[in-house]
Amino acid sequence: MNPAFINLAYLVASVLFIVCFIELSHPRTAVRGNILGALGMLLAVVATLVDKGILAGGQQAYLIIFGGVVVGSILGAMLALMVKMTAMPQMVALLNGFGGGASVLVAGAALHDAVRPGMLPPTLQLTVATVLSGLIGGVTFWGSLVAFDKLQEFLLPGRPILFKGQQLLNIVLGLVIVGLGVLIVMEPGDQWAYWALVGVASVLGILLTIPIGGADMPVAIALLNSYSGLAGAATGFVLNNNVLIIAGSLVGASGIILSQIMCKAMNRSLANVLMGGIEAGAAGAPKADDVYAGKVKSATAEEIAMLFDNASRVVIVPGYGMAVSQAQHAVRDLTNLLGAKGIDVEFAIHPVAGRMPGHMNVLLAEADIPYDKLKEMDEINPSFQQTDVAIVIGANDVVNPLARTDPNCAIAGMPILDVDKARTVVVIKRSLSPGFAGIPNPLFAMDNTLMFFSDGKKAITDLIAAVKEAS
Repeated sequence: MNPAFINLAYLVASVLFIVCFIELSHPRTAVRGNILGALGMLLAVVATLVDKGILAGGQQAYLIIFGGVVVGSILGAMLALMVKMTAMPQMVALLNGFGGGASVLVAGAALHDAVRPGMLPPTLQLTVATVLSGLIGGVTFWGSLVAFDKLQEFLLPGRPILFKGQQLLNIVLGLVIVGLGVLIVMEPGDQWAYWALVGVASVLGILLTIPIGGADMPVAIALLNSYSGLAGAATGFVLNNNVLIIAGSLVGASGIILSQIMCKAMNRSLANVLMGGIEAGAAGAPKADDVYAGKVKSATAEEIAMLFDNASRVVIVPGYGMAVSQAQHAVRDLTNLLGAKGIDVEFAIHPVAGRMPGHMNVLLAEADIPYDKLKEMDEINPSFQQTDVAIVIGANDVVNPLARTDPNCAIAGMPILDVDKARTVVVIKRSLSPGFAGIPNPLFAMDNTLMFFSDGKKAITDLIAAVKEAS
């Protein structure tokens, strides 16, 4: 086919990708954005198959392509049906890893083809891009597997894993990768060097991810997503494929931007996150007994239901505890019930609540909570002083006032949701256990706070029953 038509198809696909990212920036248009992105990818795949003459390869080519589509579709459908919403961060981590692994294999295959007997020597662009694909792809694949396991806590704990000489070892591995990369560029026929580079990059990916604790996983996942895009862009240079370069660059840039936004939301640098910055139970943190002793007030569902008799505005703050208990549908029912009583209900969303970017937004969207009720931190914070009841469901560090008052605590300076400024605060939590930062939360002991000790879903269900009975 005429190269002009292929380039036109790639241009249209690229525009669809860009529009897709714009649409994905708002929940109301996210579904349409996904569809446009899928159409762009379909167009790019078809154009590539035509451009490279793969469709003219006969029955064997069709069978291989069809087989890949069938296997991938079955696996994708199974994962979509089996993976719970609470495990979505793990799923995203795996998908990031698959992207990095694919880049490693494609770049390796391209290098193998380029150094076959009778072929012209590979270009500098191909060899350099192959090195970058192997490096970034290896780090992404194994880093994503570690992120998955730290979230699942199957083999690795969720806390940061640190050991003496860790940073020095990372530097040594980086130097080895540089040496292998130079060797590949100088002697591309030595293909063992590529796979050695991939192996060392894989070890580096593991070592770069294990110091990241559970509280920092949203940033880690966003960063690994960026890595997968950069690996794809590098592979696009290996294959001289413009649409892959553009798509990978878009994913890489968006992941980096999101990582920076989330770091800002925690008042920390990206380097601090990657080096395992938050250490649970940091020295100098106040003792739990000193914060809570004789000050915590427990309440029942019936007592909390009475608060709504004279309330006109309620703000619900979802946290990871809501995700674990799968309480989002019960929260929707409570929202509808309070709305029927003439109470204005909104949701306060902290950027790093949960285990991945937008975790709370996804859960609430699944429960059909209206998008206009979801308010970002900067928008909702000024209105807490006019809030009659703030209900915190399983959140901890993101509502901890120590971030404002204690410059020596682990979360000092982190922007938080100002729920303590509401007239009454109801905290739904199983116990007084600390969050990921490992420090007590003075909010639980404040004069305007009532603790409702229970599982998130059960607590909301009991509260709904109490409100109905009071009516």
